[in-house]
Amino acid sequence: MHTTTREALRVSGVLVALATVTSGCSQDTHTGTGNKSPAEHTSPSASNRGLGDILVGGKAVTGSQPTNLPKVPYQRTYTNGPLYAPVTGYRSMAYGRAGLEALYDDALSAGAPGDVATTIEPAVQKAAFDALGDRQGAAVALDAESGKLLALVSTPSYDPAQFSGRSEKDAQAWKSATSDSRSPMLNRALKQADAPAATFSVVVAAAALDQGLYTTVDDATVSPLTYVLPLSTTRVTGASSQCENASIRLALRRSCANVFTKMAAELGQDRLRAAAQKFGFDDDTLKVPLSVAESSYPGDGTTAPEAALTGMGAGDVRATPLEMARVAAAVANGGQLVSPRLVERVTKADGTTQRPETADGGSAGQAMSRGTADALRAALGTGGQTGWVPSGDGDLAASWFIGSAQSSDGRHVAVAVRVEDLPSTAGAEESAGGRAAAEAAEKILASLS
Repeated sequence: MHTTTREALRVSGVLVALATVTSGCSQDTHTGTGNKSPAEHTSPSASNRGLGDILVGGKAVTGSQPTNLPKVPYQRTYTNGPLYAPVTGYRSMAYGRAGLEALYDDALSAGAPGDVATTIEPAVQKAAFDALGDRQGAAVALDAESGKLLALVSTPSYDPAQFSGRSEKDAQAWKSATSDSRSPMLNRALKQADAPAATFSVVVAAAALDQGLYTTVDDATVSPLTYVLPLSTTRVTGASSQCENASIRLALRRSCANVFTKMAAELGQDRLRAAAQKFGFDDDTLKVPLSVAESSYPGDGTTAPEAALTGMGAGDVRATPLEMARVAAAVANGGQLVSPRLVERVTKADGTTQRPETADGGSAGQAMSRGTADALRAALGTGGQTGWVPSGDGDLAASWFIGSAQSSDGRHVAVAVRVEDLPSTAGAEESAGGRAAAEAAEKILASLS
């Protein structure tokens, strides 16, 4: 008896969509800074302040207050803590430090405090945070050319101010945050890698064009509506009758799973893995400068049907929202893979400025040819793809959305959104739930105008 795998998706926005859920909490430790450059920001005198600050849009989103304790003279305070927690991390008298607070402790601790200026843009960050609302998910907005992270959001979030001290109230807040089943202290944008579903079809299409399987995005792909995976009885059926023999252009816009699983089988695992690696998969060294979970493509030992399933972003392929934002950025930026960066500069108390190694941003190599990138960008056009992916137990689902748009000042900005914990019901892909990631992305892109 044949099994049937279906992926129903619809067109909307400027991007691509899909699913998942994980949990955990991790901390980043100090990795130092790179080359010095002329002072770009002058910190207030150390005598007038306690701890150094983390800046967003040139303004401090952190502060400090005296404790009258010799060993720990200042306690950290936060402005809009939940909004910026994925950026700042936390600094606690009782529970240590995480995120930028840990990574740049030498610049932020009392004594000779400095500033850490981030690349985050307040309006874009808030738009992303508000767009996700109470949902469980993540959103990344990335300048496709410079690599600057304009938004880095993970929800549900937490307020680091609630446990920055060492009182019983702080202890209760810490216990609540660390025991919450929804894992508010997990930075889903950077630390959670899951099956990217339909968004991975962009990587597959790029590989097929660069490898010469198809000359243009308008070539017919000779794909049966129901494709049987190699050496298997498992079937993958396109979302609509238009998916039969669909061109790459149409298959991207209709998220035709039959087309991309067949394309993955035609490419073969080795060529598709090599293509994925050009986009940044299988890189366990990426930092922004916060460490990032590895996005991965399955290695040797993967069966032929499993390898084919990666064509629709299923099987063992995994990606973080940051990684899928890089994929969208490569399409928008002539095929160049961008090096993402969160920190612009670190200014010491004496006014000298250091730029982190990641501050140079720019290209991390060519993910695909310029011609392929331009063709895919035209194929996605002003439309895009949303994806609806049920969870394994059939009770919850998630959607992804990736894409890009041009801001009012001419920048190309790539966006990736994943919304989790959605109800999984028959026909839900037609509902607001199925469009959750696309709608959130549209609000983020609207903040750029």
